[in-house]
Amino acid sequence: MYSYRLEQAIRAAAVLHKDQRRRGKLPLPYVTHLAAVAWLVADYTKNEDCVIAAWLHDTLEDTDYTAEELEEDFGREVRRIVETVTEPKEKNGEKLPWKERKLAYLEQLKAGPDEALLIAAADKIHNMRSIVEEYYDNHQGFIKDFAGSLDERAMRYQELSNLLNRRLQSDIIAEFNHVYSEYKNFLAHVAKSVNKQK
Repeated sequence: MYSYRLEQAIRAAAVLHKDQRRRGKLPLPYVTHLAAVAWLVADYTKNEDCVIAAWLHDTLEDTDYTAEELEEDFGREVRRIVETVTEPKEKNGEKLPWKERKLAYLEQLKAGPDEALLIAAADKIHNMRSIVEEYYDNHQGFIKDFAGSLDERAMRYQELSNLLNRRLQSDIIAEFNHVYSEYKNFLAHVAKSVNKQK
């Protein structure tokens, strides 16, 4: 799937995230995550708006790009999808704590379109794979680099897993469930190593 609109989305993602890096030992450009998510999404849908939204899924959360600019550049449907997968940072002018952001994100997904659920699944597949690969033998590094307790992280992913398995009618669910199983095993190993050091 290649089009002028998709090319514009790739360029926008590259420019908007140009100075951002992924967490971890290797300072990979953030756009590598966006590419991985978009390619995963493209494996499971031919919906151009959905693939474009995958490229741009973190723009509202992590850049100065506004929802109005997003709609003007890529249309109302792309905006709707991206807004659904954007974690709210504030409520009534107050910065939301980590747990409340995750809960608000989940509520948005519950009310959101299937395209947003597909992107959420692809996003978490890539995040979980990256975490397990990067921190497999570096449990202290994982605890240092990622917010939230292990129990909270496990609960948030379980709630998302429940929602995706209940609502999303896509073959990506099999891939999500496989990677999620690996991630749960990783969290269990991290918990054991933390308890040994107490």
